[in-house]
This record gives sequence, C-alpha cells and structure tokens, in this order.
Amino acid sequence: MKKEKGFIPVMLTPFKYNGAIDFDELTRLTEFYIEAGAAGLFANCLSSEMFELTHNEMLQAVNHVIKVANGKVPVVATGTYKDSVNVQADVIKEIRDTGVDAVIAITGLLAKQDESDEIFNERVFKLLDDTENIPLGFYECPVPYKRILSPEQLALFVKTGRVIYHKDTCLDLESVAAKNKACASVEKFGLYDAYMGHAVNSLKAGSAGLSCIQGNFFPDIIVWICDNFDNADKAEEVELVQKFLIANMDVMHASYPTVAKYFLQKRGMKITTFTRKSMVSLTPQVKSKIDNLYDDYTALKSMLGIHGTVAI
Repeated sequence: MKKEKGFIPVMLTPFKYNGAIDFDELTRLTEFYIEAGAAGLFANCLSSEMFELTHNEMLQAVNHVIKVANGKVPVVATGTYKDSVNVQADVIKEIRDTGVDAVIAITGLLAKQDESDEIFNERVFKLLDDTENIPLGFYECPVPYKRILSPEQLALFVKTGRVIYHKDTCLDLESVAAKNKACASVEKFGLYDAYMGHAVNSLKAGSAGLSCIQGNFFPDIIVWICDNFDNADKAEEVELVQKFLIANMDVMHASYPTVAKYFLQKRGMKITTFTRKSMVSLTPQVKSKIDNLYDDYTALKSMLGIHGTVAI
C-alpha cells in the first residue's frame, strides 16, 4: 500500500469557437493542473474528446502537454483505437515517441463485448509482445463499452512488469480492493480510481490515487483528499469532502464536459465551452446548478484552508 497518494486529471481539450484546438489555453490548463498539485496528467482520454480528434490533432495535443509539463510530472496518454492489435501496436509506438511515461490501452477496444476473457487476454499479451518494452496501462473507458478487468486478469498483466497504470471505473469498492491486493507485490504499478462515491475508502483500500472528472472542476479538492484521507486530525473535514462529492456527482456529469469548462471559466480561465461532442449543451437550469456548485466549492475550499489555484 503506497503511502503517497496522487491525483491524475483526465485532461480536457480546450477549443476555440471555430472548433480548432486552443493550444494557448491548453498550456494554461496543463499548468493549472500541475499548480493544483496533480501527481501526473492523463492526456488524450475520453474527457479530452479523443474520439472527436483527428490522429494528427491527438499527437499535437499530447506533444504540447509533454512540452508544457517539462518533466514536472509524468504524463500518460491513450494509444489504442478500433483497429487490429498490429495497428494498435504501431500507434502505441508513435505515442511513446512523444515522450509519455506510459501508453494506455482501452479495454473495450481490445475485444468485442461478446468476446471472452480468454480472447481479451490473448490480445493483451500479443500487444505486449508487439510493443517492445514500452510501459503500458489500462483504461476501463465507457466507450465503446465498459470492459471491466477482474482482479485475476489485472494481476496477470501487472506481474509481467510492463503494466504500470490502471484507471479503474468498476464503481465497486470490493473489486477495487481485490485488484489492489492482487497487484500489491508490484511496486511500480498504481491503480487510480475514477469513482468519487467511494474516494476515501478506495484510497484506504490501497489505490495509488484518484483519476476523476471532478478534478476538472476543482483539482485542489481532489489533491486535498489524496493528502488527507487518512489524517485522523482532519477526519471530520474528510467526511465533509466525501459527502460534497457524492451530493454533486449528478450535476458534474450532466452536460459534461461543457459544464466543466463553464466551471473553469468561473475560476478565471479563458477556456470556451465549445465541445465537439453532440447533444452536450449548457441549459439555463444546468448553468444555475453549476453556479451553486461554484459557491459551495468556494465555501468548502475556504473551510479547508486551500489557497491558490482560484483563478488563472
């Protein structure tokens, strides 16, 4: 069980209103995460609208994040898409060349929903064979479908020494605890939980940290949890933060990632609310809820004594 826990943000992609990537704002966003205390960065993920980016845009964005981070924190990025394992291996090598610390494979793109775990495992081992010694990770991405790894499966891959990262979305604390236990002997591996409904207990169960969309609203709060989840002197505050995350889960998921970008505007960033995802709009009702969330966050932050990262 790792003593130091970390927050890995699932990065947004800022766009100009004409739909082009706003690289100036991507610079500020990357710096924002780092200044808030992020332990690393997950570039090119679902929150980044990775399926809406062209291949060249994806590479440009990952390269830009690597350049801005400048070695201050490790960076990982997704590297598998809908093609064969051979093609996925080539893309993984291409992304590795950007300088990322690990390339992440989407579990739902390594086997179809009706294909067995045996087929999935076979393809993972082929991917490992075809990607030299590149450090890899897994992402239980909800798109195209959420394929959850069992503790036994994850341990099988982790014990090869090649898999160092796992973004878990199973939403089940018992499963998370079992995965952490099964992989505990591998020092360089870390499981990062996406579900904030059990954030504190996940960290207590051995998770290396958190990797959640809530960090695109208030990374400082998520970092605070990672730093204080087992601090007996702050037990009441930890419980309040956990309840805050649970109470506001629905509003942060509604119209995401538009709502996250609007929240960041309120924090002082010049990011637009433009998204390439269809059917994601900021209605007056949703906007009002985010306004209330911002007020509640400001009060909570003040109570916790968190300073800085208020505005850019």
